[in-house]
Amino acid sequence: MLGSDIEVVSLKDIGCTTDIPETGHTLEENAMQKAYYIRRNYGLSVFADDTGLEVDALGGAPGVYSARYAGGAGHDSEANMDKLLAELGDNDNRKARFRTVIAMILTGDGQAADTVMTFEGIVNGSIIRERRGGEGFGYDPVFCPDGYEKTFAELGNDIKNQISHRARAVKKLAGYLLER
Repeated sequence: MLGSDIEVVSLKDIGCTTDIPETGHTLEENAMQKAYYIRRNYGLSVFADDTGLEVDALGGAPGVYSARYAGGAGHDSEANMDKLLAELGDNDNRKARFRTVIAMILTGDGQAADTVMTFEGIVNGSIIRERRGGEGFGYDPVFCPDGYEKTFAELGNDIKNQISHRARAVKKLAGYLLER
């Protein structure tokens, strides 16, 4: 999506093995926190993201806490889905959305300040009542995107990666970078 003019390197490529903290109260804050950490410590242009599942009937929860919704230090997808399904119970309002925020910092040239921007991607859908599918990760087995009869976990990574919240945010980032 970024074309051949833009080189993307991973945290591993730059020698970053730190578990960068995510202590913000919003997806935007967490994405910015990660991006500023790399900018400060490695002096590079950077983009970083944070993603959450927002469920209407739960007031937007789990939201920024999606990865650790069931508690604990790790990312326990099964426990997170168990808690989500239990909290929704028989509620008929199953509307939900996945939302990704990408924070980008382009280093200034000494004359100009850094350019700081965010890009958001959203995919609306609903939470089904039971897990279906074996692809993907996280809440994919219980999230059915609008316009589809299958969950993200049933659609498979090829389709998911074309229609997902991350894909939508990355397309906006790529559009900005390629127009510069």
